Parts: sequence; C-alpha cells; structure tokens
Amino acid sequence: MHRKEFLKMMAILPLLKSSNGLAQLLLANKPFPVTERMPVFFVGHQDFSKTPHQTPFTKNLRTMGASVTPIAILVMSAHWLTLGDTFVNLNSQFSTPEYPSKGAPEIGKLIMNETNTKEEQSRDLDHGAWSVLRHLSPDAKVPVLELSIDMSKPLDYHYQLARQLSNLRTRGVLIVGSGNIVHNLDMSALKFWSSKPYDWAMEFDNWVKDRIDERDFSSLFQFEKLGKVADYSVPTMDHYLPMLYCLSLCESDETITHTFTEVTRGLSFRCFRIS
Repeated sequence: MHRKEFLKMMAILPLLKSSNGLAQLLLANKPFPVTERMPVFFVGHQDFSKTPHQTPFTKNLRTMGASVTPIAILVMSAHWLTLGDTFVNLNSQFSTPEYPSKGAPEIGKLIMNETNTKEEQSRDLDHGAWSVLRHLSPDAKVPVLELSIDMSKPLDYHYQLARQLSNLRTRGVLIVGSGNIVHNLDMSALKFWSSKPYDWAMEFDNWVKDRIDERDFSSLFQFEKLGKVADYSVPTMDHYLPMLYCLSLCESDETITHTFTEVTRGLSFRCFRIS
C-alpha cells in the first residue's frame, strides 16, 4: 500500500459511520452474552524465542493480560499480510508449537457475515501473534482468532473494518494489535554492537505518544510530514497499521494508557491500552 493513500483518510473520516449490523447479529446470538466493553491492546512485539523470556516487557504483557477475562482474543498482526482480500483465521485448533491454543471459528463466522472478509482454515498463528499471546494469556485456554491485513486497501477500508469490529468488544472479545510504532530492521542491524536507540527513532516514538495523548489521531495518518524521521521510522506500513486499527477502535469516552515504553536501535516496543 502506498503511503499517499493514507492521506485520503483525512477527508473520509468525518463521513464514515460504524456498522450496526454486526451489533444486531451479535445481540441475537445467545452463545455470546453482552458484556462490559473490553479494552483494546496495542503491543510492540518482541521475544520470538522458543522459550519465552522473563523481561520487563514480558512482565508488562502478563500484567495487561491478567487484567481482563475475555471469552476470545482477536489478533491483527503485522505478520499476516494479504493482497486483494482480508481473511479470518477459522481454525478450530492451532498446531503452533509455541502457543497451542484453540481457535474461535464461531466468532470468525460472525465477522464474515458482516464484513467483506474470507475464511482461512489452514493457517496457524504467526509469530506476531503467538509471541505476545503466550504472555497475555499464558495458559492458552482462551480461544483465539486472527485477522489478516490487506495491504492493497486504502485507509478508509481499514477504518471501516475496525469500526465494524468494535461491536465485538461488548461480546467479550479482546482485540489486540501486534506491530511496532518504529520498525527499521535494516538500520537496527547496522547498530548491532549497541542497543542505544537512534535519535530519529526516539523522536518518532515520542511524537506518536504525544499525538495519542492529545487525541490527535489524524496527525498519525499524516506522519510523512515529519520527513526523514518518518521515512526511517516507518519504511513500510506493515508494523504501523496495527496501531492505526487499535486507535480506530477507540471511543470518545475512553482513556489510553501507555503500559510500556522502550526504544532499542531502530525499534519501538511501546504498548498501550484503550479502555
């Protein structure tokens, strides 16, 4: 997806309305009772080792996960990208060895009934999903499903899809975006001898934090105005998009809490909670 397409969002946002269809469908589906509105988590993922590490970052994830009791978890990961279609993972059982959880095909079908998405039953969880889920829900007892990110779609598509998904929050579904606000692997590799962050990485991460705190979400769709700082921090949109999905789910009466802050080389691991 070309970055310029994201600028279209500024003109389209006021015209977009959330769908009531999914809410009506969910309310009519008795197996999914109405619940208090679940939070939304954005996680700057790391720790892809076979054995999960105990670090301040992973301790933060466990604290975030322990604060909620969802009936299912929906993940939008920077590592399941598609072109031309959006897919819902409808596996009833995942064989991902790092996180052998059950799927949530019933909720996936509800999403498909009200959105322009297709089903995928053979795909296991990618590492952007299991690397955070094994800390957010370490016993793997909560059913999981994953939604792909279609990189061919303009920004209004992603915004509308997020708004349609927002109704899941009152049906006990925890929505998790897994990506990184700053994600430049090439520049990080050049700094292998040190974990000290680049100045541009710190600047961009702090700029995003300020825009979130000020509820100036529109500026986050125009990040290119920062010039080289933005070019270095977001060389591709894959890891930035999950954050935009999460912010699109934010309601006007909700607070946003930054639960973890760390920038290493050219990578940001900032996490936040919307609730």
